[in-house]
Amino acid sequence: MNTPAIPVITVTYSPGEHLAPFLESVRSASAQPTMVVLADNGSTDGVPEAAADGVRVFFLSTGGNVGYGAGMNAGVEFLKPMREQGLIDPDFFVIANPDVVFDPGGIDAMIACAQRWREAGAVGPYIRQDDGSAYPSARTVPNLRNGIGHALLGTIWPSNPYSRAYRDGERMDEERLAGWLSGSCLLLKWDAFERIGGFDERYFMYMEDVDLGDRLGRAGFDNVFCPNAQITHAVGHAAGKRPEAMLHAHHESAYRFQADRHPHWWQWPVRAVLKAGLRVRGILAVQCAKRKKN
Repeated sequence: MNTPAIPVITVTYSPGEHLAPFLESVRSASAQPTMVVLADNGSTDGVPEAAADGVRVFFLSTGGNVGYGAGMNAGVEFLKPMREQGLIDPDFFVIANPDVVFDPGGIDAMIACAQRWREAGAVGPYIRQDDGSAYPSARTVPNLRNGIGHALLGTIWPSNPYSRAYRDGERMDEERLAGWLSGSCLLLKWDAFERIGGFDERYFMYMEDVDLGDRLGRAGFDNVFCPNAQITHAVGHAAGKRPEAMLHAHHESAYRFQADRHPHWWQWPVRAVLKAGLRVRGILAVQCAKRKKN
């Protein structure tokens, strides 16, 4: 009997030179067979179509640039018939950005971690940036205090206490629980993902992983940081293509996250202040990005 493959979903949007090393690294990331779904959000470089072989790498058009979470959800829907047929692992699947490179055995290390933490809904690896430093990928869920403090002071005073609390990046060599994990690479438990309804597709880009981790925690599942599993990630390469649009999306998502968690009529002043403050910050951030570009 053939061993079911570990499925990996990535959302592509003209990934260029990043896709080939990503696919190569997936093959060595697990002793089990692997299978990759390229949920494509409208690439124009032809790279995802050329990489698909219909056997271990599948091309799936999402119909346009539907956003990260919606792209991942489309990949999950594509995989469900294969899961029912016993062709892929029934317990876990991996989501990852196409600019990620797995260390050998990285997926197996995340699976082993999930098996140690019986309530794990998501497991995230140690993310190594291009310069070799650790990306603070296992963070606390932002509340109004640290979220606003980080938004106001993060750029001009990076080491401020609110940003430190928000990033929670001091313990990056310890297997531990986190409020949420970076969506650039996650091992997800099928049952947990389906219980919470997958990604919230109202988030086009940014904060969808924060929302996912928070909802997993509220549903009784653990978000576990696993430093034994390691990847390298070209952090921010996709956002760098259209910085103004990405900054706008970031601020819209930040408002949506907090507004959803302060929904009552008597909390409207909180929502109003958040919306106004984030709108002003967004305008200033876009102006700053334009100056740097010029």
